[in-house]
Amino acid sequence: MIAPQGRGIAGPDLTADTFRILHVSTGNVCRSPITERLTRYALTDRLGDPFAGGLVVESAGTWGHEGAPMEAHAATVLADFGADPDGFIGRELLDEHVIRADLVLTATRDHRAQVISMGHSAGLRTFTLKEFTRLVRAIDPATLPDPVHGGVVGRARALVQAAAALRGWLLAPNAEADEVHDPYGAPITFFRSIGDEINQALDPVVTALTGVPTRT
Repeated sequence: MIAPQGRGIAGPDLTADTFRILHVSTGNVCRSPITERLTRYALTDRLGDPFAGGLVVESAGTWGHEGAPMEAHAATVLADFGADPDGFIGRELLDEHVIRADLVLTATRDHRAQVISMGHSAGLRTFTLKEFTRLVRAIDPATLPDPVHGGVVGRARALVQAAAALRGWLLAPNAEADEVHDPYGAPITFFRSIGDEINQALDPVVTALTGVPTRT
């Protein structure tokens, strides 16, 4: 069920059996499509069918190109990783996207601030991607619910709470450490470097969410 729009809505329904991850960038044609599809690819590799486990991955842009395809170089980067770029449609970030999200991962600190400014008690579940990666690395997996017995959704919610609790204690070494720069208009070589950056940041996140390490 999609929650109604409106700034009086407190946040996602914690009784639901799904966990929604929302990736946010500017245009929703470069960074967030890459992050969305790489997340789906990694979850599928480890869980088989992430939606069956209750995980839903989406994306949107703060100045989203509504209805646009992802940039061609972004699609190439996804294909390089073996992920599927087909069928993507850009979206502008709306209140309902933030309301439904259990975890919002943004490309930059500015995006994070924009999401939080929308309200909906989003502050405790909104991080930059690299910030969340840094926090997740500091969390002892043994303190999280077992995904086999407690379910992946319960584990994911516990992970977000643990990361939020650490945020004030584990700061970035510098301002740039939490940024994923925009490759829009850049050559394919820069897109590939951004793709590698995103993929490396996602790996410990997906491992922590699922309890399943990268397959080698």
